Amino acid sequence: MAFRCVGVVLLCLTVLASSAVPKTPRKKPANQPARVAQDAERDAEITNSCPDDGFFADAEQCDKYYECRNGEIIEKLCPDGMVFNDYSPEEEKCDLPFNIDCSQRPKLQTPIKTLHCPRLNGYFSHEDPKECGKFYYCVDGKFNMITCPDGLVYNEKTGICTWPDEAKKKGCGASEVFKFDCPAVNETFGQTHPRYADPEDCQFFYVCINGNTPRRSGCKLGQAFDDVQKRCEWARKVPECADWYKGQLTDAELDALENPPTARPKVTGSSQPSRRKPQRPGKGKSAPVVDEDVE
Repeated sequence: MAFRCVGVVLLCLTVLASSAVPKTPRKKPANQPARVAQDAERDAEITNSCPDDGFFADAEQCDKYYECRNGEIIEKLCPDGMVFNDYSPEEEKCDLPFNIDCSQRPKLQTPIKTLHCPRLNGYFSHEDPKECGKFYYCVDGKFNMITCPDGLVYNEKTGICTWPDEAKKKGCGASEVFKFDCPAVNETFGQTHPRYADPEDCQFFYVCINGNTPRRSGCKLGQAFDDVQKRCEWARKVPECADWYKGQLTDAELDALENPPTARPKVTGSSQPSRRKPQRPGKGKSAPVVDEDVE
């Protein structure tokens, strides 16, 4: 985009100007060479006018952009913490930094800090590095603390909760978060991603991706992980977990979970009772009998 090259062109002119200064004084020519005059005229045109109407990113600063209307340039800034999304010159859109590549224009405006918010807007890690699964969502300098689902870690690169091995956050690796290390396995071991029971919770188990990266998963309510069969089973059928839900679920509730009621088949075709209202009986005629059990 021609407009985004303004900063680069000015930088190049500065370098050319400084390198053109001779080491020994020389007499200034009466007239500038035609080529130099043409370059200066071209650069002035790029700097002082718009390529087209629309919105254009700054060449160096990711949260700065320009609005061009009828040849007039208006310099603008995104709200602190947001950056300009230049996917279309017809759209004026500021976005979260996770969605935009700012590597070619890394400069940003001076941050405005508030409580728990390094900038006024955006997603930010918890100040305590040990709080791996907590982060802040800031809007206009006001924060909300968000907690990731159990076993996930806030990923500073994407702004969402991910597995510890994907977040790669210092002090928040899989072994630190889960307090579990995948046992070493022989290459002849049958499973690519072996499973192991959670030693502290019957309902959960670990899947070791490629045999070495643990991820925590769980069985549904009323079930426990059978470490022998390597699958979820009703807790009362797993000897070491038979009483796991005692005090949480009654025997009747466990029975209902293990033996859910069978859904009644839907009646279709001509066997379905008519839902048409009966006609008013005529004089001397008895009213028809209506089945009160029609659903």
